[in-house]
Order: sequence, then structure tokens, then C-alpha cells
Amino acid sequence: MTPKSVQDYIDELPKWADGTHVASAPMTGMQWRIWYLAAAGKFFEGFVVFMTGIALPLISREFGIAPAQAGIVTAASLFGILIGAVALGGLSDYFGRKRMFVVEMIIFCLFLALLVLSTGFISLVICLFGLGLALGCDYPTAHMIISENTPSSKRGSLVLGAFAFQAVGALAGTGVGFMILAFQPNLDAWRWMFATAVIPAIIVTIGRFYITESANWLLVRGQKVRAERAMANLLVRAPQYPSEIALVRHGDGNGDAETGARRPSFAALFNTVRNRRATILASVPWFLQDLGTYGIGIFTPTILATAFGAPADHVRSTSDLIMNDVLAAKGSALITSLLVVGIFFAVLLADKVGRIKLQIFGFIGCAVGLFLASLSVDISGQSKIFLIFAGFMLFDFMTNLGPNAQTYLLAGEVFPTEIRGIGAGFAAAFAKVGAVMTAFLFPILLVSIGTKYLLYILIVTSLLGALVTWLYRIETTGIKLDRIGIGDAPGEDVTVVQLVEVTGEGA
Repeated sequence: MTPKSVQDYIDELPKWADGTHVASAPMTGMQWRIWYLAAAGKFFEGFVVFMTGIALPLISREFGIAPAQAGIVTAASLFGILIGAVALGGLSDYFGRKRMFVVEMIIFCLFLALLVLSTGFISLVICLFGLGLALGCDYPTAHMIISENTPSSKRGSLVLGAFAFQAVGALAGTGVGFMILAFQPNLDAWRWMFATAVIPAIIVTIGRFYITESANWLLVRGQKVRAERAMANLLVRAPQYPSEIALVRHGDGNGDAETGARRPSFAALFNTVRNRRATILASVPWFLQDLGTYGIGIFTPTILATAFGAPADHVRSTSDLIMNDVLAAKGSALITSLLVVGIFFAVLLADKVGRIKLQIFGFIGCAVGLFLASLSVDISGQSKIFLIFAGFMLFDFMTNLGPNAQTYLLAGEVFPTEIRGIGAGFAAAFAKVGAVMTAFLFPILLVSIGTKYLLYILIVTSLLGALVTWLYRIETTGIKLDRIGIGDAPGEDVTVVQLVEVTGEGA
């Protein structure tokens, strides 16, 4: 039997009894289990993060949180994501994809339960930071656990399909928040909001113990026998195909499947032209995208006030606070629904149009949406309302069709297997630096330079994102993941290397 690579086996087309191949590589039960559990993690991310926005006014009232402290509360989870992505996400290259996939959910469940029982400002910040750690780890780990175990031709749609559950979770979080406020309009309502996620999160955590480790990771770590066993567990189907598995790793000079790979390090992200290029492509556009996405969050209250009427300027009682929070929950649900539409089209088009084209198109579309919104500053009446809605609706749609989805997808694909966790984690952490900067600087800039010029800055960052994507482009659509980064000659100008799309033939 001729040995094959991990991805060759995953992409191989089973044969019918007459010897003809099926139309596409079918997903096995284990592959779907991995996908469902990864999608559930993204769901909880959106659910809890958006729930926090609804719960925060109630928490602030109950704990007497001052405006300065509110900024720390808002930044706690973002800072946790930043640390979790680079510190915990990178550990998947050392300890394995499955182990960190389980650990992150244990951390999530622990701090979620403690959050429900929080008694003051300090415990609240610690719990939100802990939740951020888990969510940060999930950025690279969930991507890799899907992409390293699924067919090349479906990888983009499957990764983004799971990523879409972040928006679904956000919509569900705002819906649950609204219902709990409707049935229990008191300050303790926020505890019940978070409590609704505890039991489902524990179930998902248990489920993650029963998946197989990435054979790709095992092979680059020199564990060939375990890799073949993991591959057999992944590809269980009836009738069984393939009947036997013999793995070989296509060498790339960074390690050998028989003798063991080098221990990965952050220096590897910059030690070759190809890796530096991948690091820039994965990190810089994502950073620029987060500037825009989190920056738009500053203007969302303006849209909500226009759509639903301005709430009371001064909260006189708990009932005023609950009413304002209900209005915000309704408005957040409306805005979030636009993100769901955008990610839906991203799932459909990622494996057909390509990551790079969608990312560039999305960045340009974001700039157009922001420009429309900027035109509303100097006019009034119905035209002002139309331009605000048209601009921000276009931005929300285009960001999830393009950069919000594609930066996440590319970050988990452009790096070789042995540094994929570190690379994707570094990219996510670098992006969250932009998010934290936005959270602190945009309110100051909004006052000092005004809405119009702040929107102009975001237009420039969107166009810059498109330019960087084009200059450092590495198209991964349809490429076998275990061949990413392999075969680049020393000094080769990878700007002109055109990767060949997989045709679906079994190798």
C-alpha cells in the first residue's frame, strides 16, 4: 500500500461498487461531531459577549460601578481574548488541538459559573477576563480542529459555517436577554441571563472529550502510529473506506514525521520570507478590520436612538433602567441580524470565489458604507436617517462577507502545521490590540475631531486593509492544508506563486 498524507486521505473520493468515484469527499460522523462542537463554542462566544452588553447596565446599577470602572469592565474581556489567543491558542502547537479544545471550554464554564455568583467589581472583572481567555484560545483552536479534519474543497464553508454561529449566538443572546428582562424586570435579571448558558456549555465540554486528535498535528510531532490511529477514527464510515491507512508526511525542512518536529516558537513566524508574508497577511488586515468593527460600535447608540427614540437621559429608577435596556436589546437584535446575512453569503462564496477576492471586496464595501454614513453628518431630516441606516447596514453586511470572516479563515490556513496555532493565535491577538485601542481612543477622538473625520479615518483603514491584502496575498482556497508552506524555494517571490486548486481527485 502506497503511503499518503493526512489530507490526501481526507480528500480521497470513495468508490462505488462499479469502480466510479462519488462526486465529493463525504463527511463522516466524527467530522460532523468535531464541526458541531466547534460551532457550539462560537455560539457561546457571541451569546455571552452580546449578553454582556445587555447585562452591563444592570450590573453597573447593582454594584455601583463608576464611569471610569465601566471602561475597565468593557475592556476586561477584550484584554482576556488578546492574552488567550496568543498564550493559550499557541499552546495547541505544543499540547495538541484536542487538549486545548477541551481546556478552553473548562475555563469558559468555570468563569461563567463564577460570573453568575459575582459579588462586586473586582470579581466581575476577573470573571470577564477569564471568559476572554477561553474565547481567545478558541479563535485559533476551533479553526484548526475543523480545518485539519475536513476536505479541502469544503474547508472554507465549514470553518465559516461554524464561525457564523458567533452571529447566531449574538442574536440568541440579545433575544434571551430581552425575554428575561420581560419576565423578570429587576436587577438580578443579569444573573439569570448568564446562567442560561452554564448547563449547555458543560454538555459541550463533555462532548469535546470524545473527538479524535488532529492527525496532521500528531504527524508533525513525530507520532506516526497515533496519527494513523486518529486518522482511522476520523474516517469511520459504512461501508468502510479506506480499509487501511499508512501515513507519510511531505517534508518541508522544518521537521520529520519519523524523528519528530522542532519545537515551535514565535520566531518561526518571521524566520523565512514565506512565514513573514503569512504573518503580515494574517495579522495586519485583521487589526485594521477590528479598528473599523469596534469603532462602529461607538456609533451604534446613535442608530438605535434614531430607530427607537431616545431613552430617558437620566435614569430615575430601576424601571427606567430596565426600559432603556429593553430598547437597547431590540436595537441590538436588529443590527446583529445584518451580520448573520453577511456571514451567510461568506459561507456560500468562500470556496467558490476565494478568500483574497472576498476580503478585498469586503474592505472596499466597508469603505463605501462608511462614506455614506459620513454624508449624513452635514444634512438633516429623512435623508440623514436614510444615509445612516444605508451606510451602517452596508458596512455590517460587507464586513461579515469580507474581512471579518476572511481574516479569521486565512489566519488559520496560511501557516504550516507546526506553527499554525502560534500563527493564528498571534494574528488574533494582534487584531485585538486594535479592538482595545478602539475601546479607549475612539471616545476621545469622537470629542476631539468629531464624527465626520473619525469616519474618514475608518474609511482610510478599510482601504488600507484592501491594499495590504492584495500586496501580501496568499490564496488558500482548495489547497491541501498539509501542503501549506511546503515547496517555497529560498528567496522565492511568493507574490507570483499561483497555488493550484484541488480538483477533488484522490491522490
